[in-house]
Amino acid sequence: MSDTLEKLAAVIEARKDADPGSSYVAGLFDKGMESILKKVGEESTETIMAALGPDDAQLVHETADLWFHTLVMLAARGLGPDAVLAELERRFGMSGIEEKAARKK
Repeated sequence: MSDTLEKLAAVIEARKDADPGSSYVAGLFDKGMESILKKVGEESTETIMAALGPDDAQLVHETADLWFHTLVMLAARGLGPDAVLAELERRFGMSGIEEKAARKK
């Protein structure tokens, strides 16, 4: 599964400098971080709304949109899914209570 995220991140990275008129991703990068964050916010809301409804396919669709735009956000900061996966791996096997306590140290 992480292979899919890595491939998608590579495509996003390759489109950073593409013509904004020919690439949705390039258009997002061209508009800047505020536009990217607006899309992440919109997709977050749409995902929440889908989760409140009965349609699992819609929830998956909206979650995919959210993940995609989150990858664009990470790429705008020079990060990729590997950074998030490494953080999740670091937390693996740790209870949520332990993880939150470790943040305060």
